[in-house]
Amino acid sequence: MASRLIDNRQEIAAPLHHQLYVVLRQQIMDGDFKTGEAMPSEHKLEEIFSVSRITVRRALDRLASEGLIVRRHGKGTFAQPVITPPPIHTNLRGMLENLLAMGLKTQVELLAFDYVPASADVAARLELEPGVTVQRVVRVRSYEATPFSFLTTHVPEAIGRTYAEADLLERPLLSLLEKAGVRVAEADQNITAKLADTNTAPRLGVEFGAALLCIKRVVRDQNQRPVEFLEALYRPDIYEYQMKMTRNGKRPGFIWSDEIGIAR
Repeated sequence: MASRLIDNRQEIAAPLHHQLYVVLRQQIMDGDFKTGEAMPSEHKLEEIFSVSRITVRRALDRLASEGLIVRRHGKGTFAQPVITPPPIHTNLRGMLENLLAMGLKTQVELLAFDYVPASADVAARLELEPGVTVQRVVRVRSYEATPFSFLTTHVPEAIGRTYAEADLLERPLLSLLEKAGVRVAEADQNITAKLADTNTAPRLGVEFGAALLCIKRVVRDQNQRPVEFLEALYRPDIYEYQMKMTRNGKRPGFIWSDEIGIAR
């Protein structure tokens, strides 16, 4: 079955050669091309994706420049083995404990530490009035020297004043909150996807427009008061969520359920 790339003149800004590059790069990263077997020829790629020869060549040239493919005269084009760190696994059960553990075994780069007026969205999440001063921290976390998360946190000013910028380089934020006397009890979390922009892409070492796992989390204390709002962007090739589900009910109306949530 033929695939089709989106015509950038009508729907998106990315040129066709970039779209093809992104698709082939993902297939290489996923191991879709077997070691020792040639990838589809340029002519075959033209047919599969309904693009011109020059589009195919520009995409392949870029892959070759990044060391993801090698061209062998008379034999074809071959994908190069990709070595990436093993993915970091986490699950929805014991989420707060997982966050503390992750903070201790990863490295952090602090990009911003300041106090800013709360936007309408941040204020709503923290149940504050818009414009109230909050602490904003932006960090990049790395695992085995590879960046995997871009984190933006907002904390009520009174809590943020209990620790300094240098503390965030030494201890996870949740640990600092508890040191300040905050009893973290629970969190509400949404998981979706977001595209890497010109700010996050270079920080995470991914292409502009690459898909990222987006997690928005509001952490609450024992009195149900929000104490932190986090927006986290993760590289899906390094970080992934796992959820064990059980089947409840009978056909045709059975559902898959988990202690945290339900999915049909």
